[in-house]
Amino acid sequence: MSAPPRIFDRALVARRRDRAAARVADVAPILHAAAEFLLDRLDDTTRRFEAALDIGGRGVVAPMLRARGIARVTSMDLSPRMAALGGGAAVAADEEWLPFAPESFDLVVANLSLHTVNDLPGALVQLRRAMRPDGLFLASLPGLGTLQPLREALVEAEATASGGASPRVAPFPELRDMAALLQRAGLALPVADMVELPLAWRSAMGLVRDLRAAGEQNAVLARNPRTPPRAMFPLAFAALEQHSPIALPLPMLMLTGWAPHDSQSRPARPGSATARLAEALGTEERSAGEKAGQ
Repeated sequence: MSAPPRIFDRALVARRRDRAAARVADVAPILHAAAEFLLDRLDDTTRRFEAALDIGGRGVVAPMLRARGIARVTSMDLSPRMAALGGGAAVAADEEWLPFAPESFDLVVANLSLHTVNDLPGALVQLRRAMRPDGLFLASLPGLGTLQPLREALVEAEATASGGASPRVAPFPELRDMAALLQRAGLALPVADMVELPLAWRSAMGLVRDLRAAGEQNAVLARNPRTPPRAMFPLAFAALEQHSPIALPLPMLMLTGWAPHDSQSRPARPGSATARLAEALGTEERSAGEKAGQ
């Protein structure tokens, strides 16, 4: 098997998240609102959870899980400082190399934290192995279209200032790929849908400050390492601020899947039906091509 493509500089992601830990409280309201969308799905199940893994919750998700009656919550992050913000058990680890034993958790929650993983299919397989049978996996990822106005403004400004452009905003996944990804990882009853979190900023600098506070600066390996042209950011910010406030809604891809268990429903085996569809519908069964009245 070929190695997964390396899109993100994971060491750089870790350093930036570590620095951001001191300021992440500035964006806690955004993270909390996003987590509410995700954790509301716990209300749709009667299953009670005992041991939860919070991946990349940045000090927001773990307290919300405890408030829902889950006593044992472990917070994990690439950054030790960020993991410690969860307020309980904390582990500094990489989603691509999980340190947990099989069947350690009956709930795994990843709120806006898996989008810079290079090997997402492999990470999901490892997470499924760390889940107990009939355990629940919940995740949200920023979807395609996230920060699109910022992306376009930076490309145009860099092209104007230097005659070229390099990746300044990370790529984001598409909804249509997500359910298949969950199924490929061995998760049962996979569901993927999208909700939109409305967000707006009064200034472009305010947006940049919040991205830094969340540890969400550009970590694409293909980025240009040289200092950007002096005129690039003023041009891009001026383009963004033509419309005030700057509306940048966040499309959140919401993923749900279950660790397989014998109690879960399964599709019937083809040919195993014991009743005719015509009987259920109260109609007369005919062979293919046969017309009514014949």
